[in-house]
Amino acid sequence: MSHLLGSGDAFNGDAFNGDAFNGDAFNGDAFNGDAFNGDAFNGDAFTGRDADPEPLTEPSAAAAEAARRRLAELPVGPGALGRLADLGVWAASVQGRCPPLPFLRVRILLLAGDHGIAAAAVSAHPPSATGQMVRAVASGGAAVNVLARATGATVRLLDLAVDSSVDSAVDRAAGMAEVRAEADSGADTEAGAGAGTPTEAAFRVRSSSGRIDREDALSHDEARQAFAAGTRIADDEVDGGADLLVPAELGVGASTPASVIVAALTGAEPVDAIGRGSGIDDDTWMRKLAAIRDALRRARGRVDPFVLLAVAGGADIAAMAGVLSQAAIRRTPVLIDGLVPAAAALVAREVTPGAEQWWLAGHRSPEPAQHLALSRLGLPPLLDLDASAGQGTGALLALLLLDAAIRLLGETAPWPEPA
Repeated sequence: MSHLLGSGDAFNGDAFNGDAFNGDAFNGDAFNGDAFNGDAFNGDAFTGRDADPEPLTEPSAAAAEAARRRLAELPVGPGALGRLADLGVWAASVQGRCPPLPFLRVRILLLAGDHGIAAAAVSAHPPSATGQMVRAVASGGAAVNVLARATGATVRLLDLAVDSSVDSAVDRAAGMAEVRAEADSGADTEAGAGAGTPTEAAFRVRSSSGRIDREDALSHDEARQAFAAGTRIADDEVDGGADLLVPAELGVGASTPASVIVAALTGAEPVDAIGRGSGIDDDTWMRKLAAIRDALRRARGRVDPFVLLAVAGGADIAAMAGVLSQAAIRRTPVLIDGLVPAAAALVAREVTPGAEQWWLAGHRSPEPAQHLALSRLGLPPLLDLDASAGQGTGALLALLLLDAAIRLLGETAPWPEPA
């Protein structure tokens, strides 16, 4: 049963359970013709920008106060709208206006990458399933596509570290997406959101990542490169007119490094951070616990966020942290989906303190590490659906609630003037 939450967390990262990702999803024009061609982002081409944080502007306190005054004029009892009122105030503050307007240019940023730890059989899916996920999304048939169509959002699929063994599948999927986008939307329909950006493989950092229970996920330079790629992706979207971003993961094994990052930053023990991810059985759970334990031994005490990303993260997680950080700097709100984005958010806040003021947690995932991350961030999730599909699906469902809250604040007539 669905619940509107006052505290907690959201949809987990590498989950991709068989029902949730069910073949109807991402809208065709979302993957907008910049393709996924393998090795364009080859490590030398993009060395990364200076990671020192830029000045952060806080959301508008004046707009938030105006929203509270407007709420007080509505013909409902004090507190009657519950968290819907809070959502309206948040939307006003991040838009800098009251009443706020519905978000019309919502972009799902699917950051695809494989993880070496998947070789330890920590997921219900084999590593090769990443290629199947890519094809489903690019063809418009994944769950996130369905929800994107339902909410009016569009999807952008980017290769950060898809394993080279599935590059051919990615190439074919990108080609299908490009053709579908042209057929469905006309020549320049999606030009405002991502047009003129490098090809969708232009942000590629490497093939997969290191197996974090034994070796670093990335080199230090690769971690900074991936983070910088995320900042460029965010800049592309904001410059293209996006008014709300939803960064999400696509790839097998992502919840394991995400759990390690959360445990390292919160001080949690492995057994308190592990979840069932993609729907794993008890034997797989034990392998995953051992992998998190061993990786955490290597990651614990790493205070530099870029070192932590290199030791225990992955290119997709590092890029996601870059998106979250830069979106806040660019005064663009973000809806956080599940475990992987929540882990990336913890890292992003280390780089850009205060960035969480621009973020909203979409839903509570079954993953304990996501609960820990959102609690540390002070972001109570909106929904609790006991869902772990990831890929932005939970955030898209929360988007419907956010839209309702905005419309209630802006369109509900105030008390009539006394006769």
